Amino acid sequence: MQDFITLVNSLVWGSDNIPYPPVLLLLLGTGLYLTVRLGFMPIVKIPYAFGQLVHGRRRHAGEDGDVSPFGALMTALSSTIGTGNIAGVAVAIAIGGPGAVFWMWMTALVGMASKYAEGVLAVRFREVDADGRHVGGPMYYIRNGMGAKWAWLGATFATFGVLAAWGTGASIQANSIADALNNTYSIAPWLSGAVLAAGAAAVILGGIKRIATVASGLVPSMAAGYLIAGLIVVGLNIEAVPAAFSSIVANAFGYDAAKGGFVGGLLLLAMQKGVARGIFSNEAGQGSAPIAHAAAKNKDPVNQGVIAMLGTFIDTIVVCSITALVILTAGIIPEACAPFVRESLVTLPAGCETGAPLTVNAFNASLPGVGSHIVTIGLTLFGFTTILGWSYYGERCAEYLFGEKIVTPFRLSWVAVVFLGASILMFEEGGVVTDVVSLFWLVADTLTGLMAAPNLVALLVLSPLVARLTKEYFAREKAKAGG
Repeated sequence: MQDFITLVNSLVWGSDNIPYPPVLLLLLGTGLYLTVRLGFMPIVKIPYAFGQLVHGRRRHAGEDGDVSPFGALMTALSSTIGTGNIAGVAVAIAIGGPGAVFWMWMTALVGMASKYAEGVLAVRFREVDADGRHVGGPMYYIRNGMGAKWAWLGATFATFGVLAAWGTGASIQANSIADALNNTYSIAPWLSGAVLAAGAAAVILGGIKRIATVASGLVPSMAAGYLIAGLIVVGLNIEAVPAAFSSIVANAFGYDAAKGGFVGGLLLLAMQKGVARGIFSNEAGQGSAPIAHAAAKNKDPVNQGVIAMLGTFIDTIVVCSITALVILTAGIIPEACAPFVRESLVTLPAGCETGAPLTVNAFNASLPGVGSHIVTIGLTLFGFTTILGWSYYGERCAEYLFGEKIVTPFRLSWVAVVFLGASILMFEEGGVVTDVVSLFWLVADTLTGLMAAPNLVALLVLSPLVARLTKEYFAREKAKAGG
């Protein structure tokens, strides 16, 4: 079973034997196609999108929906700004080199088109359920946009969505938080689980409106706090910033300073890790964010789409870049570590860390003794908001499959899984439970990737509609500005 799951995971996210997996290429290819088809609008209109975000509450006051456009974006960001922004970036740099950061940026820029299209279709094909909630997402725009004969594809997405939510959004996030708190502050995992479960219950039992309210307050503040800490570190190492950017660009195209020339394998490795971690972090094309944007008080699909695409920009171009600069300006990665890390050896030489420990070391290098606290608090807040965001995604997928009656039981199951994920999965005896935890990570990772396939099919099939709605919207905006 583990070998089978490993194989499926490699087809989704890639491996040493499958450096360019079909699903990953489809994710990137769809983003590129939509970017070109939309005339690079998502990139050109970034300033316009921020303007719509600021004025959205006033512009869309009184329109149908459950939460403000800003609240919808914060709910979506609550699930994307997570451990990947801290640990994922470190993994990409440690294995793929500084050039991986460049390809993360490129992936985000084309991924904005995917996220934009998802937002457009989410509002265009959303429904109102029996309880008056505005529901939408890939399963709805597959069924309502592509036709009833494609309903099975929507059900496939929803099934993967429920399973991935329980795995990626509840148990794994709770486990990561409990692990970090235990390592830094020696807090018992069961206690972390109880607090997390209580906090999650207090929020998610109130539905999307309460989730959006909490996310609207917590996401900006936690992101700002992490960015400020990162900027302080970068400021202390300001003289190393030009060299960091130089290494990012040079390494992205295969330049190896140690060998004094270009290495084709290094280019491919940087591209593979950068693209994979970029997509994993911002979830562009995965189909999760449009579930949140479907609840926005916004009757215009295109307007919500331009707000939705900001999620990818903020997650990767802003937050991930800070982590990358903290690591690269700290100068803590010995060149001798590269071969060991890139071979993915289980036992690394002393001083050759990757993931969250590498980020901790980077902060500690400039702020001695502070790094572990910054990273632990960041992981805790980022992980908790991910628990909130994914609870809504899983709930909507479950409702699509089983109807409104499943909502309350699903919320209760979510609270239980959060507690179990933090407490039970932390026990280790003879390495057996460790293997189970590792396998569970792999399953959750795989299911999250499999969610993307049905969604990408829908984005490609419905791209003519997205392009037409976009053209009509900006023609109206231009006419209003001219008037």
